[in-house]
Amino acid sequence: MCMEYSMRCSCNSKEASFQFRDEIMPPEVISRLYCPECSKEINFDPETMIADNGWVIEYDMDVARFSATRSPRLLTKTLTPEVLFDEGLATWRGIYPGDHIDSLKEREEIVALAKTDPKAYLERIKTWGTERMKRLREEGWRKANAD
Repeated sequence: MCMEYSMRCSCNSKEASFQFRDEIMPPEVISRLYCPECSKEINFDPETMIADNGWVIEYDMDVARFSATRSPRLLTKTLTPEVLFDEGLATWRGIYPGDHIDSLKEREEIVALAKTDPKAYLERIKTWGTERMKRLREEGWRKANAD
């Protein structure tokens, strides 16, 4: 099960949704969020932050370490921002902030084709996922580049 949580960036201009795999980490593990605009004003700390295509998530590593005690598999790991993000413990909902909204809109547009042009719908639905991930990789999103 994954819990969802949304928060606004430091300059309050953008919002991102997060998920927390297996609910090991609470929302409080994310102390601050910086969009591409407000992230220009910070001193990046790799001990507590992770950068993803201009966005920066700042984690409260004390909360992370305390919460990790609830998971036997995490007790043997060195807990870093990369582990929190890449293992889905405290990460974007989807590939990037707003992905869950954008991908739903894209799918709805493709499904609408089924009513007017079933052949085009079948062709589009077959290629949509791969083309989308390729585009997101090219844009530089961390989760799109995960192996």
